[in-house]
Amino acid sequence: MKTKVRLALFIVAVLVATSLAACAPAKPQENGGSSEPAAQAQVTLKVGATTVPHAEILNFVKPALAKEGITLEVKEFSDYTQLNPALAAKELDANYFQHIPYLESFNKGTGNSLTYIARVHIEPMGIYSKKLKDLKDVPAGASVAIPNDATNGGRALLLLQSAGLLKLKEGVGITATPLDIAENPHNLKIKELDAASLPRTLADVDLAVINTNYALEAKLVPTQDALFIEDKDSPYVNVLVVRPEDKDKEPLQKLAAALNTPEVKQFIEEKYQGAVVPAF
Repeated sequence: MKTKVRLALFIVAVLVATSLAACAPAKPQENGGSSEPAAQAQVTLKVGATTVPHAEILNFVKPALAKEGITLEVKEFSDYTQLNPALAAKELDANYFQHIPYLESFNKGTGNSLTYIARVHIEPMGIYSKKLKDLKDVPAGASVAIPNDATNGGRALLLLQSAGLLKLKEGVGITATPLDIAENPHNLKIKELDAASLPRTLADVDLAVINTNYALEAKLVPTQDALFIEDKDSPYVNVLVVRPEDKDKEPLQKLAAALNTPEVKQFIEEKYQGAVVPAF
């Protein structure tokens, strides 16, 4: 009888132990792991830009990138000539401020090989004046301020040619300088100045050829205030630029994709009203 009682107690003990083991929580995985999926790793991208419209467009895509685990840190520069050197020196992960001819000129002049991974927008360059209402009224000897960097200076001269104010030597293109002026019927006095300063010179010159980003910063409305403006099919597409060894990195590719969405296209069209044109 005693043997039967002991056997019954043993069976009960085994059943209780098995039940408790089944209800116990799973042990955490070794090396600090857990049974839950790992949280998405956060990545920070430092992107240099001029304020308008580039930094504004970058700030617009910040929330979408945050959902992808990317923190976008936008560093604004007032002097765009510093942006490519900062990228080449690895102070930035990317920059967004320049058109393709400017990038090509920088690479050629410095031996760098920076490359672009997204075409984003076009900023039609314009001719502005606080003294004249129409280009038909340009006086002899008028002073004309243009950007002093090679590509934007050449671009400004080409725009003055398109406006019928001068004629350049055959075939000079984007590399044109004032020395390439073949015909100057108004005897224009060309002044090469820092591009960012051009809006401030309007009180002192008859005409100024101004990049749209600086015109917008100065509260000028290119589609209303410019006496003459580039066609919207301008080849000067503003691009997102990176170091060549980084061009395939996933966070940068996600940034490139974020800048080419229908939402960004709508943002550009609604905010800038034709002064900035989507290029994708």
